[in-house]
Parts: sequence; C-alpha cells; structure tokens
Amino acid sequence: MKAVILAGGLGTRMGPETATRPKPLVEVGGRPILWHILKIYEAHGITEFIVCAGFAGHLLTEYFARERGESWRVQVVDTGEATATGGRLKRVRELVGSGTFCMTYGDGVADVKLNELLAFHHRERPLVTFTAVQPRLPFGLVSFADHGPRVAGFEEKPQLTDVWVNGGFFVMEPAALDYAECDDQAWEERPMTQIAAAGQLAGYKHHGFWQCMDTPRDRDYLERLWRDGAPWRIW
Repeated sequence: MKAVILAGGLGTRMGPETATRPKPLVEVGGRPILWHILKIYEAHGITEFIVCAGFAGHLLTEYFARERGESWRVQVVDTGEATATGGRLKRVRELVGSGTFCMTYGDGVADVKLNELLAFHHRERPLVTFTAVQPRLPFGLVSFADHGPRVAGFEEKPQLTDVWVNGGFFVMEPAALDYAECDDQAWEERPMTQIAAAGQLAGYKHHGFWQCMDTPRDRDYLERLWRDGAPWRIW
C-alpha cells in the first residue's frame, strides 16, 4: 500500500523557519517532521510513499537522496508551487494505482492505529475515510457564575470533547481523486464537501494523541514532548 504526503505548501505561519525550506523539513528531535510521519506509517508496514512537493521541493528530493538509513521507497513529485491540496492530489492520480491508499499532511503526528483505521475503512467501504480528532483550545476557557463578574471555573487549554476536526491520516480509494477538478482547489473544500454529500465520506474517531505543527510554538511543544518520550513514537 502507498501513502501520499502533502508537502508542498508555503508554511507561512512558521515564520523564518520556512523562509527557504518546506515546512515538512522543519526538525523535531533533530529529524524533519516528515521523517516522524513516515516512521509512523513504517511502523504499520507501509513503506512506499509519494511526496507531493511544491515550494523548495528540490530540498525534499535532496533530503531523501541523503537519507539512506531507512527502508522507504519515496517518490518526490513536483506538483507546483502555487497548487492547492486538491490539485496536488489530482496531479498524482496515476501514481497511486488502482488500490486503496493512505494520505496525510506533512506537518502532523499522531499515535493513530493505522491497522484499525484501515479495517474501519474496509468495513464502512466509503471512497474516503479521514481521522477525526478532538482539538485543544490554544487558550484558557472561562465560565462565569450566573450573576455578576465572578468566575465560576477556569480550565487551561481544554480539549473540546463535543467538537471533531479533520486530523488528516486519510484512507482513500482512487476514484475519490476524480472529485479534485483543478489546481487551485483545496481538497478540504469542494472535493470533500461533494464526497460527503454523496454519502462517501466516513470519519474514524481517534481518541489518542494528535498534534499539527502550524506555528513555531507548535514546534516547540512537539520538541518538549519528544524529550519526554514522544506519544506519537510508536516505532
């Protein structure tokens, strides 16, 4: 089975970290975040990857040319610097083949059990299964008393137990990519909306660890977690 990694965005919220390199090459624990993601897949027996490159994509090619200590088979594909996520997937349509494949973003890690995710997908039989996660607020949550300004409760960065968001780690059928119609189309907008409207989108609820790396603060948080044992390190 193949896994497609979206790694072509500009990563502007990372500031100077991504001025000259793709965000998936920003390091956590001395290794690119992309390395961590591929190790998660490798732990479940998936070692063949298609990396959709864009901004500074030559650096991804150079990285994998140097990385000789892993058993991966990686194909880096230039999908265009200004191409949206749906367009990137459309451009690798022929490379994924005719069977079920995985897909995720090049900036998020989780302790998701891919074997269970795949079993869920094969049981439900949609075109697309995505991993739904419960995010944490980036700030404290305040609850007030019924009357007056007194605070009845405060919780620092609570997890939103009634809210589910797209955490990546997709399982897809090739026909799903027919919904990606043009280069400037984000996969998360019209294609996923249409797939959901057709009753072909399923959400696998992941209750474990998940964290994306959107900002330098996220990177620093992942760095601290790595030093403390890294909950996503399942290899």
